[in-house]
Amino acid sequence: MLVPDIEESLPGRGFWLSAGRAEVAEALRRKAFDRAARRPVKVAADLAEQVEGLLVRRCGNLIGLARRAGQAVAGFEKVGGALRAGRVAVLLAASDGAAGGRDKIAALAPGLPVGTALSGEELGRAFGREFVAHGAVGPGRLADRLLADIGRLDGLRRVAPAPKSNPRAARGGVKPPARG
Repeated sequence: MLVPDIEESLPGRGFWLSAGRAEVAEALRRKAFDRAARRPVKVAADLAEQVEGLLVRRCGNLIGLARRAGQAVAGFEKVGGALRAGRVAVLLAASDGAAGGRDKIAALAPGLPVGTALSGEELGRAFGREFVAHGAVGPGRLADRLLADIGRLDGLRRVAPAPKSNPRAARGGVKPPARG
């Protein structure tokens, strides 16, 4: 039986796959897990959805840990204050938030990555609220792990690649720091 191990900590043989819905579907279709294990492997048909749910929960847990450690804030004004104080490593913007708000936050710190793979409701759950449009996480290992997991979550949620002329048009993910 194949078990998703997003934390990369379970014992046993590992099969690595890119975090993309199309890649997961192709691996299932081609029975790639059976070939890699050299025997039949039982794989859930909703593997991509399972992994997506695990990544959403993990990102929420990391944000919650950072919040309890005093390393995360939510809300436009608090994020702005944390930026002015130099205590931000990752900006968070709700994927279903207003594009103008995401751009405003990103403009405050053009050198920081902006994670936009989580919805406002998912960010809200992590911050203990109903909806959060803007958040920030301070520097450290939690921020590093969060960036990696948001990138993986974006791979599963991305429907189509962003047009080259407008990199902000893609849904979710981590936007690279602006060059300036």
